[in-house]
Amino acid sequence: MKTPAKAPLFLLLVAGLPLLAQAHPGHAGGLMHGLEHPVRGLDHICAMLAIGLWAAQQNGKARWMLPGAFVAVMALGGFAGAAGLALPGVEAGIAASVLILGLLIALAVRLPLLSALPLLGLFAIFHGHAHGAEMAAGSSALAYGAGFLAMTAMLHCAGFVAAGLLQRHGQEVTLRRAGLVIAACGVFLAF
Repeated sequence: MKTPAKAPLFLLLVAGLPLLAQAHPGHAGGLMHGLEHPVRGLDHICAMLAIGLWAAQQNGKARWMLPGAFVAVMALGGFAGAAGLALPGVEAGIAASVLILGLLIALAVRLPLLSALPLLGLFAIFHGHAHGAEMAAGSSALAYGAGFLAMTAMLHCAGFVAAGLLQRHGQEVTLRRAGLVIAACGVFLAF
């Protein structure tokens, strides 16, 4: 029975569709706005789910270290963005992260941890900076940051669980196809 294995990925994609139409309007501060920011744009949804999907394809400690390190470094990027520090190429870096993560999933690439961590760290800086820079003036950086970091971790977990279910049901091909869809979104975001 192969159909149920596709259900988690399908539900994740369908659940995010209404949010795509709202991609990146102005943001107010606080915990709730921090929670909603990562799910308001195609770029963030794709990248955060992709990290969970890719982590599930890894072996050993990389399965938890990759998403954990991403969230930690993303906090640093968020601080830099909230502090108004300039970072050139943020949008291009985010689009590239979506494309590259999608390809890593599609090709089931297992990089050594010493290569994967800096790559994800770079992506995390871009994503974190975008979150921090879009925080409304006068809002609580701590509450907003806690919100976007928590939602990021939840999206990582959703991707990880979806990939695990697909793998458990022999649907590695579906997982790889999801990577191709994510890579295509990266190309779309670049233009």
